[in-house]
Amino acid sequence: MDVCKICGSNQIKTYKHPRFDMTFHECLNCEVIYKDIDQKISLIDEKKVYDLHENSIENEGYVNFLSNFVDSALYPYLKKGKLLDFGSGPEPVLKSILEDKYRFEVDIYDYFYAPESSVFQVSYDGITSTEVFEHLWEPVEILKRLKSILKKDGILAIMTLFHPKDQTTFFDWFYIRDPSHVTFYTPKTFMMMAKKVGLEVIYTNHHRYLTLKNS
Repeated sequence: MDVCKICGSNQIKTYKHPRFDMTFHECLNCEVIYKDIDQKISLIDEKKVYDLHENSIENEGYVNFLSNFVDSALYPYLKKGKLLDFGSGPEPVLKSILEDKYRFEVDIYDYFYAPESSVFQVSYDGITSTEVFEHLWEPVEILKRLKSILKKDGILAIMTLFHPKDQTTFFDWFYIRDPSHVTFYTPKTFMMMAKKVGLEVIYTNHHRYLTLKNS
């Protein structure tokens, strides 16, 4: 019997998309939905998807998009200190914003574009992770790793679009069509993951922002 990769529950519902070649597993306990492992693409193809992103510091809309996230999910809970931007992408726009506008000291890590593993030997006051968790096959393991480098009372601010709980809406949702998007959450999913690794959810806007604290 299949068990949930997030919470271990056996309350798993499996279904196929009515129009696309996609199979999903939904946990009725923690509300996570993830694609079947058969949909996993190669690292080469995954990087090709990321290489198509054209987000730069000159893109005012994108800068505002990230600044709104910081204003809601990070800055109310952390005003200064050393940060890690986990999953910084092809161009580290968020690092520039955090340093220039908010005066944080920022390191970056990205599996493809900034794979300097020495950041995992540092302790951080805060960590940001924007549009990363939907790409993760094993999010609990990543959450454990991030907690391990977060100082006591440190803040982890996450951005990922929460899935609609209605299946018809989910099937029409643009987010699932990106082949590199594999795991989809609700705030409840994150609350259960956080509890599992020793973090606490202290804020969510129930749309795409979530803030966790290392207690």
